[in-house]
Amino acid sequence: MVCLMRTFCLLTCPVLKYTPVAGIFSCLYPALAAESTHSRLLCGSLSKGSMSKKIFISADHGMAIIYFLQSDVVSTLLAAGVEIILLTDDAIQTQMTARFAQPGLTIEGLRLKEAGQYAKTVRPRWQWLLGYLRRVGGSRRINTEAMDSHIWEVWSENGWKFRLAVWLPSALAILLLRNFSFARTLLLKMQNHFTPKPGLYDHLFEKHQPDLVIASTPGWRMDRYLLRESARRGIKNMTVIVGWDNSSSYNISGADVQWATCWSALQKEELVQGADWNPAHVHVGGIPSYDGYFRKSWQMPRDQYFKLHRLDPHRKLISYASSFVHFAPNYPNIEALAKLVSADALAEPSQLLIRLHPSHFQDKPKIFAEERERVFHLEKKYPHVHVVQPVALGGSLGYYGGEDMDEKSSMMAYSDVLVTVYSTMLVETAVHNTPMIAAVIDTPGGWNKPGKFSLSLKAIGNWPTHLRFRMAQAGRVARDESQLRDMLNMYLQDKTVDSEKRQQFVKDEITFTDGLSGRRTAEFILQVLNS
Repeated sequence: MVCLMRTFCLLTCPVLKYTPVAGIFSCLYPALAAESTHSRLLCGSLSKGSMSKKIFISADHGMAIIYFLQSDVVSTLLAAGVEIILLTDDAIQTQMTARFAQPGLTIEGLRLKEAGQYAKTVRPRWQWLLGYLRRVGGSRRINTEAMDSHIWEVWSENGWKFRLAVWLPSALAILLLRNFSFARTLLLKMQNHFTPKPGLYDHLFEKHQPDLVIASTPGWRMDRYLLRESARRGIKNMTVIVGWDNSSSYNISGADVQWATCWSALQKEELVQGADWNPAHVHVGGIPSYDGYFRKSWQMPRDQYFKLHRLDPHRKLISYASSFVHFAPNYPNIEALAKLVSADALAEPSQLLIRLHPSHFQDKPKIFAEERERVFHLEKKYPHVHVVQPVALGGSLGYYGGEDMDEKSSMMAYSDVLVTVYSTMLVETAVHNTPMIAAVIDTPGGWNKPGKFSLSLKAIGNWPTHLRFRMAQAGRVARDESQLRDMLNMYLQDKTVDSEKRQQFVKDEITFTDGLSGRRTAEFILQVLNS
């Protein structure tokens, strides 16, 4: 054991010169009660003192905007008398203030450019290495397939000098991290060395004096500097899990984070078993971002939605949600669907609506933009093929930052079948009880670009969330065009096929289906705030 510890320390020795920060995660807090009633929450949440308490909320991603501001989370906290300072991309601070500001809610800049500059200029190689080990170093007690793919991505996209000097020694460190909790704890503490001094957020902490800091990841993004600063100051902090695969694809925290709230017992197990979270500090509250789905508050009238996209109300609607474009082209899936609907080769006359991935709107690398243009060409080439063209929120939040929840909800509700790869939209589509297919038709060689890692879509079926989808039998997996056609025909002729399994899949993955997860999550936040 001592030899293993020395090996890990030698690999990361330059980072070990750090001083433990104040406020490091402690297990001394008693376990919180699971829930309180909403009425007791509003009446007694701030009874311990007359002064209003303050919360920092970091929303550096479109999914976080939906989670906090387009659910009942923030409104419930405000109703309880809490002051909220929402930190977001400086580029859209004015836009966010105009849209969401209200009494008790202040919008401040998150200084993402400055955080990025710190990451690039202050021992950037060590910061990258710690981030890499953090991402792939989760315990082998959980399914590590998604993390394993990233390890080989790093191997593939670097030369032999890097492989010998960095990748191979890192593999030994990963072996330690996967097998020993002390190594994961050590890695967590090492990261605290990279807390900017003077702090990036000193002025915000001094101006607002928050009692709690909440982020949409436990330090997996640039929010790590904010969370590290809160820990250094001894301020309570928390993460919310906003993505379906977050707890299995990243795992180890990037800062000392004390509390977490997640979707389900499945995610809680990934946090506890994979990253050593104290189970008493991990709350299962559902996913507030989906409350609007259950309430149907985002859903347009069907005729309005069809008119918006020039859809034929007399044809069946097949929708395609692009996914995993980082690893492989989606074009083979999309082209196969376009040919099937345009040739009327299905059991029912149908039409195709294609939802592009946010990465398709990036100019670099060019391969994503090139695939986008190929999809637009299909729309012009074939009849009954349409493409959703989203509106960008702006700044680093890019596309699909909560601006199109009515679009997305309506697409899933009115589709007769939804096809994707293994997107999170499988869960969202199951909420709408719409039949779904995971299509994994490959291009030989993937992207076929030197230096760009590609991964066969057929090879990702055992990633944690993908495996759970397959085991739940909530939908079908099409490996070629023939299977895709047969599965489409089955669902087009009977939408009730797999309905019960879809509903059970939803219960397993998001726990609560009452549309009250925003309130439930806010209640947990208030319990932590007053603990």
